Amino acid sequence: MAKAGKKYLEAAKLVDRDTQYEPSEAIELVKKTATAKFDETVEVAFRLGIDPKKADQAIRGAVVLPHGTGKVLRVLVFAKGDKAKEAEAAGADFVGDEDMINKINQGWFDFDSVVATPDMMASVGKLGRVLGPKGLMPNPKTGTVTFDVTKAVNEIKAGKIEYRVDRVGNIHAPIGKVSFDNEKLIENFNVLVDTIQKAKPAAAKGQYMRSVTLSSTMGPGVKVNLQKVTQ
Repeated sequence: MAKAGKKYLEAAKLVDRDTQYEPSEAIELVKKTATAKFDETVEVAFRLGIDPKKADQAIRGAVVLPHGTGKVLRVLVFAKGDKAKEAEAAGADFVGDEDMINKINQGWFDFDSVVATPDMMASVGKLGRVLGPKGLMPNPKTGTVTFDVTKAVNEIKAGKIEYRVDRVGNIHAPIGKVSFDNEKLIENFNVLVDTIQKAKPAAAKGQYMRSVTLSSTMGPGVKVNLQKVTQ
């Protein structure tokens, strides 16, 4: 197991592990404990009281953060004919069909998000083995399999993020950069929390949102007061 660095250990001293902070205080601490030389991403980790092994509790979706994530995403759209032209007009970085599929099969992955029209999914589905593990496979649940490519591209460019519960019931998602104003991070955080709350499966029993933790890319976790989150 790797040892924590000196900067991390110093930053961690600022955080009381036994305290659950109000969201605004947690954001402030995350910014104070971000000591890397680059603009770290602020991330949220939710521990949920669900059983992700059951299909009716496998939470997955997408949400547009009001202030984006601070990252410029490169969007690839699989489409033909007029829909390909529409995607280009909407600002997609890459547009194609079989040519792009062949390119990916040859090892090309210079994109961050993928959209596909429904008529392309028979071909795009063959890329599941390479796109799936990277979280890039288009999916109707996240709005990335659609004929409305203009809306899909615009939302991604505006700050749309996808979320998906992992095999132990956790969801990890970004809400911006350390350089963001506190108010923008709080607004993004609130929108994400509200979205995850509304995604609660009907079959989930007991306490749904068990813990919420904020952190920067290289910083320590800061626990958030659940009463302040779920009220």
